[in-house]
Amino acid sequence: MTSRNAVIIMSDEHDPRVMGCSGHPFVKTPNLDALAASGVRFPNAYTPSPICVPARAAFATGMRVHQLALWDNAMPYTGATQGWGHLLQEQRVSVESIGKLHYRNEEDRAGFDKEHIPMHVVGGHGMVWASIRDPYITQAPGGKRMLGENIGPGESPYTSYDRAVTRSAIEWLKGASERQGVPFVLYIGLVAPHFPLTCPEEFYKLYPLDQIPEVKQHPSTGYQRHPWVQAYADFMPNEELFKSPEERLQAFAAYYGLVSFLDNSVGQIIQTLEEVGLADQTSVIYTSDHGDNLGARGVWGKSTLYQESVCVPMIVSGPSIEPGVCETPVDLLDLFPTILDAAGVNPTPHMSDRPGRSLLELAKLPAETERVMFSEYHAAGSNTAAFMVRKGRWKYHYYVRFEPELFDLQNDPEELENLAGKTEYATQLREMESVLRKICDPEAVDSQAKHDQAEMIARLGGIEKAATMGSGGATPAPAVAG
Repeated sequence: MTSRNAVIIMSDEHDPRVMGCSGHPFVKTPNLDALAASGVRFPNAYTPSPICVPARAAFATGMRVHQLALWDNAMPYTGATQGWGHLLQEQRVSVESIGKLHYRNEEDRAGFDKEHIPMHVVGGHGMVWASIRDPYITQAPGGKRMLGENIGPGESPYTSYDRAVTRSAIEWLKGASERQGVPFVLYIGLVAPHFPLTCPEEFYKLYPLDQIPEVKQHPSTGYQRHPWVQAYADFMPNEELFKSPEERLQAFAAYYGLVSFLDNSVGQIIQTLEEVGLADQTSVIYTSDHGDNLGARGVWGKSTLYQESVCVPMIVSGPSIEPGVCETPVDLLDLFPTILDAAGVNPTPHMSDRPGRSLLELAKLPAETERVMFSEYHAAGSNTAAFMVRKGRWKYHYYVRFEPELFDLQNDPEELENLAGKTEYATQLREMESVLRKICDPEAVDSQAKHDQAEMIARLGGIEKAATMGSGGATPAPAVAG
């Protein structure tokens, strides 16, 4: 049967390699594994920006961050640029959201008929303090560690929120089953495994501390971070703020546990689709806004261009999809045409300045391994812009005013050796920079981002006031009933 409905599930900060179906040696994700087995998994999937708000704006519109000029976590999507939701509304397809969006506010016409318990940027303005990039704040204000005050087993407002989102999604789907024949697109936004690294006990205990492996390239072993990455690590310290070696191990266990907690939520949603008779009419897409460094190189959170931060999970399943693995590189921009395609709306007339392609089509074609992927970063902890280009086996990081990095993902998938300084790779380095400059002028984009951020700060009352706006830590979850 041809799908007419679509359910998009977006988590937050999920490194795609932390799934059983990706070959992770011990993480338990039976529901995501089953979804991947029933559909197509794209193991080379990327975010347009490794931080929440710009990535989600790009996801909504199918446009790159520098096209939108929504640079950081204080410049949320408002609906001003047409998104896939608006196009669905024009075609009279029911389109609603449940959970985290991280747009500006519920009052904006962002492409949903209704937003259920939405989570948006704090105060409608977000992390304005992190937009102070020139002159540069060298350390995040507030003195709170990013990963949370209580690391380990327990409940947090985020886990309570995800439970409420899952319950709401289940009830929504039950209602949709009573409206058989009315096509719908439902977006579901879950927060896990985003910090704070506080994990429900039943999932936390799946990962004994004595089985946590050591991370790669930790500075304590003599590894020296790239200077741009070092500046970010100084800005957002985490390794230095663990209270004990045991608490550090608890952070890993909590992240893995939160992935399993997330997996459980996904399982409940998919089970409901089956129980109410919608599974054979509905495409299901699972992805995340970006990944998580998870201690690699002594860095936690997102915001770097390494695979663990800039890659996302991407699984598409549905009644017309042949199961398999597609090696074509893809990104969140591809979901713009994919969602329209899944809902029976032709995306072609709307793709003029959008680089995405429908995953439903790509999955049917031979792998296009040389397809170029691009990501950019202009946000917290960066005095200059950072750009990533992936083409085939080569992955290139361009940092304005810093030396670049070049990795051979075929021979070095963990990005352990930077080849940029080796003369035998000079030609490859030039070629990758040329690929980048066909997409954008990195210096001009960096300058524009800083200009826009400075204008915003001035409009909000200046640097002194901006330094206090949104500095209370992670975005608070909406109050939900237990």
